[in-house]
This record gives sequence, structure tokens and C-alpha cells, in this order.
Amino acid sequence: MQQTLAAYEEKAPKAMRILEAGFDDVTAVLSLPEKYRKRLRTTNSVERLNEEVRRRERVIRIFPNRESVLRLIGALLMEQDEKWASGKKYLDMSEYLEWRASQPKPVSKVTRIM
Repeated sequence: MQQTLAAYEEKAPKAMRILEAGFDDVTAVLSLPEKYRKRLRTTNSVERLNEEVRRRERVIRIFPNRESVLRLIGALLMEQDEKWASGKKYLDMSEYLEWRASQPKPVSKVTRIM
């Protein structure tokens, strides 16, 4: 990464600052087991959900108020949650939790207030 930062610092200083600031967040998925990386490195599930919201919104066209939009999206999210909970698991969290328990505790940069 340092080579990339040095090579492009003069050409694109703002982009290099953004890259440096977000690099740890962007590459966090790489610390997970391969099985989970395949699912979490993309936004396919979010895109699929957004497309379903758009599809249903096109049927209604004009919403009478804000609450009706929230009801539609809420119903869709509840339906999706039921599918994920009862159907084939998108991610088997039991395996992940076992893997996570075996990992050393990282030093967190986030301060948790409880």
C-alpha cells in the first residue's frame, strides 16, 4: 500500500487520503474465513433487496404518505427476514462463531460505551 500511496500522492492526493483512511475497513473482510469472504465481499444481497423494493414501488407508483412507504419497506424486510430465518442459510453463523472464538482478541479502535 505504501508504494501505491507514494506513486499517486502527487497525482491524486485526495484519493490517496481516502484510500489510506479507509484501507483497514475495506480489507476487513479478508480476515474472515474464505467461506464467508465470498458472501460478504460483494453487495449482491443488498442490491437484490433494493431491486425488490423498486419492483414493488413501481406497482404502487404514488404513495399517499411517508408511513405507507415505511409499511411497504417494513413488510418487505420482515418477509426477507422470515426467508433467511426459515430457509437455506445465507451464512451459517455457528461456524463463524466457532472461528471467531478461536481468534486472538484484537485491540479495538472503537470505544464502546455501555
